Amino acid sequence: MVAAPLIAFVTTHILYLNFYKLDYGLNMKVCVAMGVVQLLVWAIWAGITRHPSRWKLWFVVVGGGLAMLLEIYDFPPYQGFVDAHALWHATTIPLSYFWWSFIRDDAEFRTSILLKKIK
Repeated sequence: MVAAPLIAFVTTHILYLNFYKLDYGLNMKVCVAMGVVQLLVWAIWAGITRHPSRWKLWFVVVGGGLAMLLEIYDFPPYQGFVDAHALWHATTIPLSYFWWSFIRDDAEFRTSILLKKIK
């Protein structure tokens, strides 16, 4: 119910950028809006659920929001070495670890619930 319109929108957006007009500003607005919506959905779910590893999800949501600010409010390289984009890439390392750790914990949690129902 949600996937088809979302896929249609993203496909149309990509086709528009590739074959009609490459508008960096529009693309940035669309990407930021999609990122904010995704973070909000995950934050709502993390706030509602009683998942034992929800703290990892909160870490990813808050860290992802802060990392997104590095992309939005770009700054030049500090003393010629590290700029906002480099720091954004650096944040993806721990965020990816916590995200996949949450995914693993979620799979184990959901499997244990299913096994308890079977017994």
